[in-house]
Parts: sequence; structure tokens; C-alpha cells
Amino acid sequence: MSKNPKATSSKVATLASETLRNPSSSTIQRQLAASAMSQADSSKQTGAEMEAKAGRVLESEKYNATTRTLAASVLAQANKERGN
Repeated sequence: MSKNPKATSSKVATLASETLRNPSSSTIQRQLAASAMSQADSSKQTGAEMEAKAGRVLESEKYNATTRTLAASVLAQANKERGN
């Protein structure tokens, strides 16, 4: 299994940090933000469960730009061979 070398950008890490500090953030926003933060400066990859959640966010029109940005970042760091 190959590793995905991508990491969370500083811009998305800042957004994730702000999301985690905001008491109005939703549960899904907090989950995505935590996942993005854990991948900011490490070789960690998105787990299968979080990958599925992020995918559902991007498939739905009900989520705002912050949630969708975090989801896209989390998906970008997923293991690309998982589905094979």
C-alpha cells in the first residue's frame, strides 16, 4: 500500500484551528477540522471512516464553504489505493 505524501496546507490548518475554537461549529466541522489538523505536519493519512464522511459532505449541497473546504482537504490526504 502506497502512502499519500500530501499534508494540510497552512491556510486550511488555520481554518481548521479557527473551526475547532469556534463554539458554533457543527460536529461534522469539528471532526473534519480535527482530521485536517492531525495531518498538517505529519505523514498521517485519512482513515476510511473519515474519508467516507468527507465524501458525503462533498456530495451534498447542504454544507457551507468551510465544511466543504475541510472535507476536500481531508479527502486529498486519503490513501488513493483504498478502493482497489
